Amino acid sequence: MPATSRRNRRRDTPPPRTGNSEAEVLRGFLDYLRVSMAAKVEDAPEPQVRTAGVPSGTNLLGLLNHLTFVERATFLGENVTDWPATFQATPDDRVADVVARYRETVERANTVLDGCIDLGAPVPRPRSGRPAPSVRWALTHMIEETGRHAGHADILRELIDGATGR
Repeated sequence: MPATSRRNRRRDTPPPRTGNSEAEVLRGFLDYLRVSMAAKVEDAPEPQVRTAGVPSGTNLLGLLNHLTFVERATFLGENVTDWPATFQATPDDRVADVVARYRETVERANTVLDGCIDLGAPVPRPRSGRPAPSVRWALTHMIEETGRHAGHADILRELIDGATGR
């Protein structure tokens, strides 16, 4: 296990100060977690970024790849047929590619959310066969999903090179 040096310690960023409305709080916390997650992955070294850190096979690049698919399914209506496969990036994917795809997906999701005034209304996304969840549910789910995987990423990144903090 690598020793944590001062240069590997990031300053911990406190939770965001948001507006007072429910939408501002939910979106503020989701964006905070999204930025933290991308930062954990974007400068991680190869090949460790894709090397399993635990027996389940979980790795940093796979976590960010998975969150890209969850964002697309939740806010953009994309159909995912093999969720376990989303936890692995392709061998040709570079770290920069996966981070860029995630950030682009987040931008597209935020464009959808910018048009959502009523948190109780369904997410306006094309999807046949299943009703869309409410915007409130989708935001809450993404906070939970992103926060959970950001915690995994914290541990994996520290195991890789001792980097800590958000």
